[in-house]
Formats: sequence, C-alpha cells, structure tokens
Amino acid sequence: MITSTNNNQIKNIIALNKKARERKAQRLFVVEGIRAVAEVPGELLTAVYYVEGFANTDEGKAFLKELSSRASQASIEEVATSVFKSMCDTVTPQGVLAVVKMQDFSLEDVLGTSTGKPAHIVILETLQDPGNMGTIIRTAEGAGATGIIINSTSVDLYSPKVVRSTMGSIFRVPHIIVQDLASTIKAIEDEHGVAVYAAHLKGDRYYDEMDFTGPTAFMIGNEGNGLSDDISKMATSYLKIPMEGKLESLNASVAASLLMYETHRQRK
Repeated sequence: MITSTNNNQIKNIIALNKKARERKAQRLFVVEGIRAVAEVPGELLTAVYYVEGFANTDEGKAFLKELSSRASQASIEEVATSVFKSMCDTVTPQGVLAVVKMQDFSLEDVLGTSTGKPAHIVILETLQDPGNMGTIIRTAEGAGATGIIINSTSVDLYSPKVVRSTMGSIFRVPHIIVQDLASTIKAIEDEHGVAVYAAHLKGDRYYDEMDFTGPTAFMIGNEGNGLSDDISKMATSYLKIPMEGKLESLNASVAASLLMYETHRQRK
C-alpha cells in the first residue's frame, strides 16, 4: 500500500492532473471513478490505484477481477485514504483512479475513411470551456460523427474536467489536435471533398434547409468571440440557426449538437 504523498508515483499523478505540459510531455492523463475507468480500453491503461478497503467490498472485488483480466499490463496498487484524496481532482473521490495513454488518431480516422460512411466532422477553434468541449465530444458519439478536429489554442482535451464531461466518449470518437487549423481545413476541402459549414450572421439559409448527406464538417468557434475571420472565410457555405427573442447566438455545444443531429437525421 502507498502511504505517503512523497511517493514519486503520487507526485507524478498530481502533476498530470494539474499541468497540461506534463500530460503533453508524457502522453498520459488521469481518469477518475469506477465507471470512467471501466470505459478505458485495457491497452491504454498503464496504472490503476484504488483507495484502501475498496478491495474488501463486493463491488471492489468484482471491479478489480475484471480489470486484471482486461488490463494485464497495468500495475494495480492500493493507496491510503488521505493519499488517495491528494491524487484526485474531484472533491468526492470515487475510490478508483487510472493513468491512461493518449490515443494517436490520424486525419483518415477523423474522416471515417475505414467506416465507408461520408465524413461527419466537427471543427473546434479556440474553444475554452471544458464543459462545452466534453459535451461536444459526447454528443459527437451519439450523433454518429466520424471525428473532431481541434486547434492547439483550445482548452486541453485531456484536462480532468473535459475527460469527465465526455463520459467515456473520448476513447471512442477519433480526434486530432492541430497546430495549423487553416491548412487542415483546406486539406479536407480540397483533397477529401468535405463541405465545411459555419454558422454565421451572413448565412442566408437555415441549417435544416441544407443537405448534409455528403462529406460534411461544421466549424464551431470560441464561446465569446466565435470563429476568427480567417477561419470563417474558409467555409464552403454559411448557415444560420433560427433565433427568437433577443438572442444573437447559442452556446457552442448546443449549436454543435443541433448541427450534428440534423446530419444524423438526414442520413438516417
């Protein structure tokens, strides 16, 4: 049992929870909670920690037995209660925590090439709210999106709050983080025939009047400023979402959800 916060493993987990640069350098991130850890593919698990006494419960015994069978390469360690609390980002830890490898997806994965289905992509520019990011990834899975493209100035995809918000979808929705968003958009338009749409005040057609049955991508911008001018100009077409009352725009994750599910509806 690990009983000290001076343990190097514990220090590293705290660093992974708090610092994006550590996550990026090590290509690792932290997942908390029984259900969340159960969602992680076994080959991505490097280490699992559980609070003292967890292994003595029926739930704990069943969980650890299943875990050892699907993640034979991961180390599994018991941790003293006070130490476990220091490792966690949540206020009320659920007794299990895992260190997980980041996945390596390609643009082909995001395009859904291997699925035989037309691309259904969400492009995120400088999204800052962890809840919005997590909700969009989770909704992307539900709406059948093939993948997500995120620029490097967006909120860290592997921060604890984003990971929790995805409810496991982060492991199932292909995603790439790019330094040059403009060149990536140009590539999917010119080389892969993807129509790229932006919700914009200049849009002259409502989103439910447009055809999203072919390869499609939707651009979603920063919560406060929307899409930058340079990126919005790259759209194949502008669209608009109906607004009643005095609203000018919707929450980023709500707008993305509407567009993704309209695409799902049309393709169904």
